[in-house]
Amino acid sequence: MVEPASLRDCQAWKDAGLPLSTPSNEACRLFDAILTQCVKWTNDKSLGGLEGCMSKLKEADPAFAMGHVISNGLLLIGTGTSVRLSPELAQALKVMVEISETQPLTQRERLHVSAVETFAKGNLPKACDFWEQILRDHPTDMLALKFSHDTYFYLGYQEQMRDSVARVYPFWTPDVPLSSYVKGIYSFGLMETNFYDQAEKLAKEALSINPTDAWSVHTIAHIHEMKAEIKDGVEFMQGSESNWKDRDMLACHNYWHWALYLIEKGDYEAALTIFDNHILPSLQASGTMLDVVDSCSMLYRLQMEGVQVAERWQDVLPVTQKHSRDHVLLFNDAHLLMAFLGARDTRTTQELLTTLQEASESPGGSQQHHLARDVGLPLCQALVEAESGNADRAVELLLPIRYRIVQIGGSNAQRDVFNQLLIHAALNCSSSAHRHVARSLLMERDALKPGSPLTQRLIRKAAALHLMQ
Repeated sequence: MVEPASLRDCQAWKDAGLPLSTPSNEACRLFDAILTQCVKWTNDKSLGGLEGCMSKLKEADPAFAMGHVISNGLLLIGTGTSVRLSPELAQALKVMVEISETQPLTQRERLHVSAVETFAKGNLPKACDFWEQILRDHPTDMLALKFSHDTYFYLGYQEQMRDSVARVYPFWTPDVPLSSYVKGIYSFGLMETNFYDQAEKLAKEALSINPTDAWSVHTIAHIHEMKAEIKDGVEFMQGSESNWKDRDMLACHNYWHWALYLIEKGDYEAALTIFDNHILPSLQASGTMLDVVDSCSMLYRLQMEGVQVAERWQDVLPVTQKHSRDHVLLFNDAHLLMAFLGARDTRTTQELLTTLQEASESPGGSQQHHLARDVGLPLCQALVEAESGNADRAVELLLPIRYRIVQIGGSNAQRDVFNQLLIHAALNCSSSAHRHVARSLLMERDALKPGSPLTQRLIRKAAALHLMQ
């Protein structure tokens, strides 16, 4: 039995205007326990953790449609697997749909089933349409809000990620469970669309209500990163660490943000200490895709800065290798490739590139296939060319797609690794035209992020090459 009194039973969900089609109070409470842990980004031991709650939920009511929706949805949203890769997940989706067809579900529940089924088929924008339909009639449906928010993030739909929350925000009054966390979710969309002051105000409001809100900490970490407020960023992470370090699903990512400040100011040893003490152990323990991309991104950034990280790629490789044929998100593919190149694993590098090419040519011609062909493949090829010392070719591949890279998803801070790659490649070019690209990009970067020590280091490097006149 799940104990906390705050978890909602059948009647409480009904009272909230979000009735669940199950006669089991225990199933309703377990559904709430899973949802709460997702929103808080933590496996709560007192509730039995996510895995424990999911298995208990199936026992409490095997035919509970929304139980299947939340467990399948979380697996898919994690992007570490797909129905193509996992027969078990494909079967679980089939069971979910069959249950939904044999039960008198509410319209809201049917839309949830359709959204998860559509996401599983790879049509992410359409899945978001279903969630938005739910939110128009049920603005306090946290599952629809959270799943749509994460999916907009994967699509690079920054305005939609912001506006989706703006449309429902007034309904999340303090008496609604988990309402303070909606402030953090909204603040992230505001931050990604450069409303930094508004975003910071909301995130701080959320933290004043609940200091352990790791997602609101994360928004503030982004704001300091985007504004190159390195000292403030480090002090904020140090001062709040005790509040978020146990939020195991997001702690690694918050440590990654902390490490970015250290890389920015050139304190590479301190950044490597964070990698060794927090990021790598988290990756090895969880294997989640968020921890994978954080590890790869961090080592790649350090490598571009001239730091020797070769042996650490070998530590990351066993976790990344098993995903070489996934092709769930292009964002993931590009980061996995960094690890294969860093570890000098030519076989897995080739496997990723070949299977990505095949995926881009597969029949159907969906938006994702076109994106793989037009953005994903050139981006991955540019990583290969840069690693091989062909800087001119890397620039030729990256320059035409640089404003489309947002479409592979991720945050502005995460995708900055590709901006840095283009600048480093341009600085290493033999062609004078390409080297002048470096000057243009550095001037642009300095205007967007004034006071960045990393930009200043690159400008000094460009000046030494006589590129800044």
